[in-house]
Amino acid sequence: MTEVHVLLYSVVMYIKREIEDNFQKTLSSPKVTMVLGCRQVGKTTLIKQQLQDRAVFYNLDLESDKQIITSASFLAPAEAIKNLGNHKIIVFDEAQRLPEIGQIAKGWFDAGLPTKIILTGSSSLNLLNKSAESLTGRNQKLFLPPLLFQEILASQSWYPNFLNEKVVTDRFPRQVETILMQAVIFGSYPEVVLSDSRQELLANLASDYLIKDILQEGLVKDPNLIRKLLMLLAHQVGAEVSVNELANNLSTTRITVDRYLNLLEQTFVIFRLPAYSSNPRKEISKNQKIYFWDTGIRNAILNDFSQNPLRSDVGALWENWVVAEFAKQNLLAGQQKNLYFWRSKAGSEVDLVIKENENLKAFEIKWQKKSTIQKAFKRKYGIKVEVINKDKPIFRI
Repeated sequence: MTEVHVLLYSVVMYIKREIEDNFQKTLSSPKVTMVLGCRQVGKTTLIKQQLQDRAVFYNLDLESDKQIITSASFLAPAEAIKNLGNHKIIVFDEAQRLPEIGQIAKGWFDAGLPTKIILTGSSSLNLLNKSAESLTGRNQKLFLPPLLFQEILASQSWYPNFLNEKVVTDRFPRQVETILMQAVIFGSYPEVVLSDSRQELLANLASDYLIKDILQEGLVKDPNLIRKLLMLLAHQVGAEVSVNELANNLSTTRITVDRYLNLLEQTFVIFRLPAYSSNPRKEISKNQKIYFWDTGIRNAILNDFSQNPLRSDVGALWENWVVAEFAKQNLLAGQQKNLYFWRSKAGSEVDLVIKENENLKAFEIKWQKKSTIQKAFKRKYGIKVEVINKDKPIFRI
């Protein structure tokens, strides 16, 4: 065991994450912890910051580390752990790069050894389908999305004063407005938030890096097709998406588009918002909207980082950002709520409907203050539609 694998880590700049308490709780359980989320979302930084020097860390994107773990897997579990240094905690980063890691972790877990195993993955392609299947009943999953806006705000030096009503002045709302605009345009990836080279970082992320797992697995025959698909989706945020129309525009089949959409969803690049309906005869129930988990990625795909509040797509961009903010909260909470949009056949529409058990909340998302309140939804469901705009943002479900 070489020293290079021992986790000795000092944090230069770390943004506190809301998932930290849940992560710490998993450490007291013998079950395998699985931390899932898109590449560059902060999984490795989170774990290193939380564990400090208490773990051994393997990056399975590296062939050398894959070989070390593969060789150890041929030993009896106790001997394997001993060979790796008898550490109390072992972290396997980018675990989807070693398809058999689920079986390996299962064998070590079933041996009842006092070793905590943590897997991280930037996609659910292999990690959820193969490893989780092997680890059924033996794992705890945590999902880490890009930063919540609340996490970005809390990292600001002036934020404690912002919370103290006695010292709040007019400068704080302006500071929040500036940070909000930056988040809408450049997104919420930790490195991007902390960087002075945001456009360059996002351009690199949006090229091939976010779909690296798809490309490495050979699941895409034509990489240019998936890039063109992302471009079409970037143009259509906030609008209902027709898979048939996408297929026609891309000169391919519906089956291919569906498969590529599933891959992008599994790698945490996009997510879908289905239509809400309690009466399919009078409401649209089969359509869907597609949003990006991070608006910075969406803007990078279009190469448009204008911070002009009057940019032509600001309404759709704001809608994507707000819906994604709620979706990230829901992901962190274990997806306890269902998110939808609503549209009647008469054309009335609500941008976001949140359902928890039998309770509904409805939101109209508009950039400007002036908006037409949809009364049809209230007449139908007895639920008032709240308005979210840049001057009245609602950051919590």
